[in-house]
Amino acid sequence: MHVALNAYFWNKPHTGSGQYARQLVYHLNRLVSDLALTLVVPLAPGEEEPAGVPPGIGVERVTVRPGHMGKVLFEQRGFPAACRRVGATLAHVPYWGPPLRSPVPLVVTIHDLTTLLVPEYNRGGRARLYNALVSAAARGADHVLTDSFSSKLDIIDHLGIPEQDVTAIYLGVGPQYTPSPAGGDNSLVDMAVVKKYDLPEFYVLYLGGYEVHKNILNLLQAYTYVVKALGDEYPLVLAGKKPDTSSPTFPDYDGMIARAGLSKYVRWIGYVDEEDKPLLYRRAEVFAFPSRREGFGLPPLEAMACGTPVVAADSGSLPEIIGPAGFAVDPDDVRGMAGAIIAVIMQEQLAADLRRQGPQQAAKFTWEQTAVETLKVYDKIMRRSIN
Repeated sequence: MHVALNAYFWNKPHTGSGQYARQLVYHLNRLVSDLALTLVVPLAPGEEEPAGVPPGIGVERVTVRPGHMGKVLFEQRGFPAACRRVGATLAHVPYWGPPLRSPVPLVVTIHDLTTLLVPEYNRGGRARLYNALVSAAARGADHVLTDSFSSKLDIIDHLGIPEQDVTAIYLGVGPQYTPSPAGGDNSLVDMAVVKKYDLPEFYVLYLGGYEVHKNILNLLQAYTYVVKALGDEYPLVLAGKKPDTSSPTFPDYDGMIARAGLSKYVRWIGYVDEEDKPLLYRRAEVFAFPSRREGFGLPPLEAMACGTPVVAADSGSLPEIIGPAGFAVDPDDVRGMAGAIIAVIMQEQLAADLRRQGPQQAAKFTWEQTAVETLKVYDKIMRRSIN
């Protein structure tokens, strides 16, 4: 079997789609000896060559124009043409951007339907046209993969794809996410990271994106109650790239912080390097993740693996991921969210139970299993195409 994989997100490992593509390729390559893999990489003029490609993986470069139209042309023309050139027997698009026509059997991973179902992402003409295009293309794929049973139900209900053509395969957590460093305590390295991000001694952490569906406005509103109970001893640390401007998809967070009187209680630390994330999780008293919609939810899984108590929304896929090892609250109940954060900080036994249960729950999710289950789908599609 020769799988051509759309590698549009390969050089974007800070995104969920980028992590998924890299982890899937790495583990398929390591676990399966008779599988040929070729990354089909779009490269605009001056763009960097793909980094971190495992030995033995083929790379087919496709020259593209920058911007949205270049992305669409790559998905609809460049990728299918490359599949023919490299002699692939199966194509996999690991995000919601499949071609309408594929020269070989096609598998597409739809992580979630957020851009279709959240009105703020589906207002402009370009957004509606693209959603219509990829929705139609997904219906023509040989099989759809998704990250959770919550997303599988959305795909069945809103795209009308038969249940037997959709498989939910959970994602995994990397081995670096543990309650203690693999090499034991290394205070010099730890202190360097603490200094790098100017981390306080105690803090509540959010790490992720800042799109409107991430529900950070409600987290900030909840924090007005947290500070009334705890004062400034436990600031809220917001990690991840801060939006440059406000818009319907990126709310005015600074304005909200100022109006709520939270300026001295909230710290923006910006983008966090991948190798630094485990320490940020480990040092946090609580990891808060109030998102309304998630196809999976890697950050709360990573936090649990590090032994950090998690307070998350009880929406989308998150209840599947955190199970009994986290504190799930209504994403619109800001008082309840605040109460959960305060309870974890103030009740030592509750925090200890969550720190113990978190790694046990996270251990159920491995990238090896993701790769194995994906390979089973590949095999099924290939057998069907031969028959």
